[in-house]
Amino acid sequence: MKRSLLALLVLTALGGCSTVPRDGPSGRAIERGAEAGPAGPSYAIVELDYAAAERVKAAAAPYGGSLAGAASTAPLDLIGEGDQLVVSIFEPSGALFGGGGGSTAVRSGNQALPAVTVDRSGAVTIPYAGAVRVAGLTPTQAGAAIRRALVGKVGNPQVSVALADNRSSAVTVLGEVRQPGRAPLSVNANTVLDVIAAAGGSERPAQDVRVDVRRGTQTFSAPLTAVNTDFAENVRLQAGDLVSLTYVPRRYSTFGALGAITLVDMPAGDTTLAAALSRVGGLNDGAANARSVMVFRFERPEVAQALGVTQPATVRGVPVIYRLNLEEGEGLFTAGSFVIQPEDIIYAPRALSAEISKFFGLIQQVTRVVYDLSVTSTLNTN
Repeated sequence: MKRSLLALLVLTALGGCSTVPRDGPSGRAIERGAEAGPAGPSYAIVELDYAAAERVKAAAAPYGGSLAGAASTAPLDLIGEGDQLVVSIFEPSGALFGGGGGSTAVRSGNQALPAVTVDRSGAVTIPYAGAVRVAGLTPTQAGAAIRRALVGKVGNPQVSVALADNRSSAVTVLGEVRQPGRAPLSVNANTVLDVIAAAGGSERPAQDVRVDVRRGTQTFSAPLTAVNTDFAENVRLQAGDLVSLTYVPRRYSTFGALGAITLVDMPAGDTTLAAALSRVGGLNDGAANARSVMVFRFERPEVAQALGVTQPATVRGVPVIYRLNLEEGEGLFTAGSFVIQPEDIIYAPRALSAEISKFFGLIQQVTRVVYDLSVTSTLNTN
């Protein structure tokens, strides 16, 4: 038994630090992945300094979608099925509706009919005029159509039509809003922000909300921040659109010799590398290699090109590792300038001294076990 354990100890010593359990790859292993091999490097390593951080920041990220294609020019003041109308008829002679005055006076009649609903055929029923088709007409055009239907039955009638309840020209708002439901559209309230405001707005941070506009078989998407800040994204909607707000939290991950290994929700606004490290307690004292703090990211091809990276792009982007030296004073300025993106992975490998200390700790544990078993074996033999 003693010989077997001693052999295990020798193999452990010969294996070196590679046998020591780790919470991530070593700095050297990461460098090997960036070296050209038979299949080429797996990713590119970019030494992160203040100039590089500013170049990345200057290449502002696109919105990640656009609602511009959903902009509609369809008229919104047309009458449709289910709308309720208030029809008022003014008849100067008063012959139809009656009126005051003597036989020598000019008699007149003014009649406001009860609200009428446009039926499925697109018509409303008017006394003495019968069914009058008004669907697809503006209120002014509908008044003219009713007047024509009354000519010959009423002396010189004047007709006005007002929209009492707009049910056909509306959109549906769902998702991360306080009051989901149907929102009517009008000529002065017809944009994405208009209907979101009518639904009470969203309680989520705008940067964590995606706006989808579905029209028929097409869907258009953009972050709520884009709709709030870019006039071209606050598009005009059309009747029947479905507007959905989806909560898409922005998060980054931390691994390695940091104060915490966790998934972190990003607060509103930009999050710099310095702020991201602070939120997890910074580097692990005595363990982290401060000269090699890394950010793993699938970068946009145009940003990679601006940095001189020739690594081929994947479906998600160009795999890039930004490496920052926090042992130098400039590193702190860089960390305060470099902006973390959603799905970034922040990693700090262990320093060599920490690996050696961990290795000798393992050796000490194995030696202690060998000693204890040796003493037990001797006592049992005697």
